[in-house]
Amino acid sequence: MAVSATPMNLTLGAHVGISVSDLDASIAFYTALTGRDPVAQGTMNSEPFGRTQGLPNAKLRYATINMDGLGIDLIQFQDPVGERTNGKANRPGSMHLCFKVDDFDAVYRRMKEAGYDFLGDDYTFIPARSPPKRRSAPKSRTSTTPTAPTWRSSSPRADSRADVRTLSGSGKV
Repeated sequence: MAVSATPMNLTLGAHVGISVSDLDASIAFYTALTGRDPVAQGTMNSEPFGRTQGLPNAKLRYATINMDGLGIDLIQFQDPVGERTNGKANRPGSMHLCFKVDDFDAVYRRMKEAGYDFLGDDYTFIPARSPPKRRSAPKSRTSTTPTAPTWRSSSPRADSRADVRTLSGSGKV
């Protein structure tokens, strides 16, 4: 497929859709993470919507949690149920969701205390520098809980607005 070089001028995101295996656990996770309750919840059984997603039908449960400037649509497909991905970033179709926080270390500590695991150490991403500068962080193991949503969190460092500390992980739910 040829892609046009004509700019589309899209500059503002509306929402991100995340397929989940356990909607209730995911609602609990994102509600705790954002401090916000879902603004919408429901079910859908739609062949037309399914076709827009490359499926013959879409029977699903959903919830939307709104953040400032971005909605998080959590979608649990009930028919057809998809195969679980392994969450590794090098797999086409994988995604991540980044959050800005005021105090990265405090959020990291609170998540560890709440029982969340991380895929690896945090790192500092500095645009135009390759590879990223590694920072030390406590070692952690990957959760094997099949209902754990995958997330990524980032925050500008106090000493440089261009640096972003990042963690990837799976919640123990």
